[in-house]
Amino acid sequence: MSSNASNAASTTCAAADPSAAQVAAPPANEPKTKYLADYKPPPYFISHTELTFELDDDGLDTVVRGKLHMRSACEPGTPLVLDGEGLALQPASLKVNETVLQNSEYEYNEKTHTLTISPSVLPSDTFTFESVVKIRPAKNTVLEGLYMSQGDYCTQCEAEGFRRITFYIDRPDVMATFSVRVEADRKKYPVLLSNGNCVAKGDSSDNRHWASFEDKFPKPCYLFALVAGDLSHLSDKFVTMNGREVDLKVFVKGENEVRKCHHAMRSLKKAMKWDEEVYGLEYNYDVFNIVAVPTFVFGAMENTSLNVFNSKYVLVSPETATDTDYNSVEGVVAHEYFHNYSGNRVTVSSWFQLSLKEGLTVFRDQSFSADMNSATVKRIRDVAILRTAQFAEDAGPMSHPIRPASYITCNSFYTATVYNKGAEVIRMLKTIVGPEGFRRGTDIYFSRNDGKAVTCEDWVQAIQDANTDIDLTVFRRWYNQSGTPVVSVDVAYDEGLSTMTLKLNQMIPATSKQPTTEPMLIPIRMGLIGPDGSQVPVDLNDGSEPALTKVLNFSDRDEKVVLHNVPKGTVPSLLRNFSAPVKLERTGGVSDDELAFLMANDVDEFNRWESGQKLALNFMLKCVSEEGEFPAVPEAIINAFRRTLTNEGIDAALRADVFVLPAESYITEQLDVADPVRIRAARKHFRKQLAASLKDDLEKILETGMADTGEYKLDPESQGKRALKNVALSYLAALESKDCYELCLKFVRSGTNMTDVLAALSVLSSSSSPEREIALCEFYEKWKSDLLVVDKWLSIQSTCTRDDVYDIVKALTAHESYSETVPNKVYALLRGYGAANVHMPTDGSGYRFLSEQVSRLDRINPQVAARIARSFTRWRKYDAVRQAQMEAELRKIKQTEGLSKDVFEVVSNCLAQA
Repeated sequence: MSSNASNAASTTCAAADPSAAQVAAPPANEPKTKYLADYKPPPYFISHTELTFELDDDGLDTVVRGKLHMRSACEPGTPLVLDGEGLALQPASLKVNETVLQNSEYEYNEKTHTLTISPSVLPSDTFTFESVVKIRPAKNTVLEGLYMSQGDYCTQCEAEGFRRITFYIDRPDVMATFSVRVEADRKKYPVLLSNGNCVAKGDSSDNRHWASFEDKFPKPCYLFALVAGDLSHLSDKFVTMNGREVDLKVFVKGENEVRKCHHAMRSLKKAMKWDEEVYGLEYNYDVFNIVAVPTFVFGAMENTSLNVFNSKYVLVSPETATDTDYNSVEGVVAHEYFHNYSGNRVTVSSWFQLSLKEGLTVFRDQSFSADMNSATVKRIRDVAILRTAQFAEDAGPMSHPIRPASYITCNSFYTATVYNKGAEVIRMLKTIVGPEGFRRGTDIYFSRNDGKAVTCEDWVQAIQDANTDIDLTVFRRWYNQSGTPVVSVDVAYDEGLSTMTLKLNQMIPATSKQPTTEPMLIPIRMGLIGPDGSQVPVDLNDGSEPALTKVLNFSDRDEKVVLHNVPKGTVPSLLRNFSAPVKLERTGGVSDDELAFLMANDVDEFNRWESGQKLALNFMLKCVSEEGEFPAVPEAIINAFRRTLTNEGIDAALRADVFVLPAESYITEQLDVADPVRIRAARKHFRKQLAASLKDDLEKILETGMADTGEYKLDPESQGKRALKNVALSYLAALESKDCYELCLKFVRSGTNMTDVLAALSVLSSSSSPEREIALCEFYEKWKSDLLVVDKWLSIQSTCTRDDVYDIVKALTAHESYSETVPNKVYALLRGYGAANVHMPTDGSGYRFLSEQVSRLDRINPQVAARIARSFTRWRKYDAVRQAQMEAELRKIKQTEGLSKDVFEVVSNCLAQA
């Protein structure tokens, strides 16, 4: 944000000039680091908040009146410090107990964006504080606080956006009830919404109207929401387990978009029912509203009773959305609803504790989606995301525990570590204490902490109190240590004793920020597969009954486990269902024959998939590490994949997922120095060899899929059939036949659902066929008025595997469909390119282009820019030439004048590896 200009005519507070865009700008010096160890409760609390919004017609002159009912929790003489950024303070509007403050009784700090009230005017117990400010939502490109999306007002206050609305103690451990009045033009903004119940509404002068809302449940200000616009809606009702009727509405821009809201509404009702049945949690408000907006930094926001969503996670129809989109809508709607308890009713004491609400809620939404669909497929896809995104983060310069010890900006916490690894930590707890013990613990947690702002310790303690027979002391280290643990297993068999001995070792990587590490409690779910493919009971000879699956709670650096009554030739199946977020290694490795055996016989479907992944990964790593031409794929590997492909007893979606090979980024993480060009070539080679060997089987699957011309269905079986058919198509396309490309063009033109259309377009996008340009042009012309479909069009090109992808992406930044002020567009084009293709040009042009984009975006939206900047985080993984190119661009970004804290934190952490 440009420097705030003082306004001597109205106040000595150096608030923002209302003519300036509300854009973030950090201080000239390096930003200050905040530490978890420095946390202290606030000296003042707010019990009730009164807000009045006078929304103007164009978002350039909005008035916000605030009255805070405050309580002192400190010694006399302590000043009141309020957060406020980009606010134009109105003359004589600051009041304490209705007395106007003099200029000498308050001071605004431009560097910290804080307003300090002199303790001399503050009563020692309770008092009121009032302010009147003006803001310019239409100029708010940061998209935090109150801003405008396609002409409608909306808010995003997590994490620290509320300070862009009014002066407040903007921290999550300050919880208040809210009374809100919103006034706006009746014609331009017929729909007025805020948290809680609408208790009154009416007309005012000059064609304006108003509505008043009461939220009687205390909440932190990051959960505040306001929406005003010309919106249509879909309505429904839900009856809770105790018979209360809840009004449900999904609001969207345009009557023609309402038809795309039905899946979101169904998902909401299923989530409400599931939370009652699984956790015993009943919704507490009379209304639940969802508003879909096209301009949004995040996926969605769980504001109490008024969720604001990125339209990507609401609007779906078979012709415009894929199966993945449908599943994402279901998961995100559930996630935000589940926050009503895990995040809202029980919130966090500080942003250091973010994983307390996000890790738990991600686990809850993953469990919900697993119950609604195929549990195995859901688990596979969640783990694939974890390994691709979070494992890389844990191994790079942005590595941090799920509860970080420090930050420059709390925006940097919205990471795969806090969310996805955080969910895995919750999952491990459930594995350790069992489903019943876990439910006892969650009951204690929610009842004990309702209406409170708490910590990760409070969560673990609730589980501990419900399960006194298990000591979770060592488990707590998961919250404080970063890095992906490496678990090594040495397997030895004693034929004379019929025993199998597992020697376990765990290693948690040390870093400059974490020079020493301690062992953690790691649950390893395991089973045994006999030489004939049958299950062998796991017998620990410890007094417990042998079972087909056991959980080994591994908590020392080294442990030994002896299994009894094990037949010769038995193969261990370890880390079933990925019971812990670790890297599992076998001493001496696992042979291809053993992996093929597990792929064919393991009853744990996750491990069947995992065995196929390891077969493919091992071969591709061999290709990358050896010089010269790639070897042929061994017949044993091909046969292992053939058995899975043709086994109709296996779920079609699982068969499809087996053929989704490890991502290039995941292969990169297995290497000390990675050659991205050779990695891509090795992956293409493996796919092409499989396709050539399995051509007849793939063609049969494709023909069967094409023969199914029935209406679109969303059930797991139908999704699996589509996935398998489209995997077959993509593999056949690897053979680069004209017939296949012509078939893809036919699918693009005549496909009846976006899942099939996009699968075909993706194949063509990476090809050099003449059909490519035809398909891309026709697709765009057909869908150019649909913003979300165009995002798919951008993404499919930015992630293609063509050699000229840099030129393609650079040209698309000038395309009419692209806008650098809309996060969805930036993510579709630049985030995909940065993740998949930035390392491809050997001359460094990709890095220069991306660094220029980061610097441009930082002036518009620092959070979006920081996400793109993360494309550089693994710069030390590559050869010296690429490292030098990336380091130069990182230093160039860091030297940018007015660089935001968000981008500074990413870049400075990257350069700390230099």
